[in-house]
Amino acid sequence: MPTTPPARSPADPVAEGPDIVVAALSARALAAAARRAGRRPASVDLFADLDTGQIAGPCLRLPSGALRLEPAPLRDALARADLRGLPLVYGAGFEDDPALLARLAEERPLLGNRPEVVARVKDPFRFAATLARLGIPHPSVAPAWDGSPGDHLLKRIGGSGGAHITPASTAEAKPGCYVQRRVAGHALSVLFLADGDRAVIVGLSRQWTAPTATSPYRYGGAAGPWRCPERWTRTLPATISRLAAAFELVGLNSADFLVTGSAPQLLEINPRPGATLDVFDRPPMPPLLGLHLDACAGRLPGRLPVLTGCRAAAVLYADSPTRIEADRRWPVWTADRPAAPAAIGRGEPICTVFGDGPSAGAARRHAERRQRELAAFAAMEMQ
Repeated sequence: MPTTPPARSPADPVAEGPDIVVAALSARALAAAARRAGRRPASVDLFADLDTGQIAGPCLRLPSGALRLEPAPLRDALARADLRGLPLVYGAGFEDDPALLARLAEERPLLGNRPEVVARVKDPFRFAATLARLGIPHPSVAPAWDGSPGDHLLKRIGGSGGAHITPASTAEAKPGCYVQRRVAGHALSVLFLADGDRAVIVGLSRQWTAPTATSPYRYGGAAGPWRCPERWTRTLPATISRLAAAFELVGLNSADFLVTGSAPQLLEINPRPGATLDVFDRPPMPPLLGLHLDACAGRLPGRLPVLTGCRAAAVLYADSPTRIEADRRWPVWTADRPAAPAAIGRGEPICTVFGDGPSAGAARRHAERRQRELAAFAAMEMQ
């Protein structure tokens, strides 16, 4: 069961000053992973949530009107005297700008994949060509829809979170976008550690969407560990290791598949730690950020423990404009709690809700029941 992070005190290690920086669209999960690994994180993201400020110091919020990391404010934040030169662990939000990562790498160590690796992985055409060479099933991609039959999706290159994905309905190419053939199936994510040549799977999770009329593929949550089917127990680890070697991946990464019949189709690789930290970074698993740093240095664990029970992490979005007041009391099974007072627009994330259960499906249902409870309570407050 998730617990509320303790408030900082003069004796808190964060008070000694940070020894690492975590940066992402939302950096709370990375900051929590850093603390569990015994590090003193500073965080930079778009939210500076209440619980992020309790585990990271400084906790810096960047301005953004489009849920994207803007290079100039980010570099200004990292130029602070207490952050200058500190190692950086990056999460979601950098995939669409490998050049920004390259500039940051000139100023500090990057603890993750090199910028040129991110560029290769997130170029949809080079990525698909590599998968074809490796013989790994994947949906076809093109610069624009050519009118061929079947469903196609329009995606932003380097996009994350699913909100950027829409049905392709025109043959006109859009700058910075590509078209991918839609494949039916259920979403599966594989979290793994890599050393540039080999990989070790941390766990599998089932993922789902929280669709709206304008964002039918918006990310909803993940639950795991999901038990790997017997027929994949040998082929899936080998596939992940081949991907690690082909792209020279290091550290924590995730591979997103759609499971269709007997063969999963690989959609993309996220070349950084992601949302499933909340699912897998718990005892008896060793601290995942520590394993990430070891893997970046070429050290992979021989074997990882099996987690008992399953956990789900689901995003609660605002169905209508919502105001968070300073006296809001948050259940212990929430995270990413907005610092009050805060005004949250319709469709924007309010917080993350955790659930537990004996299976991934049961954990998801538990989280969704809690989402409904929290949403109903928020609606009563607004009356």
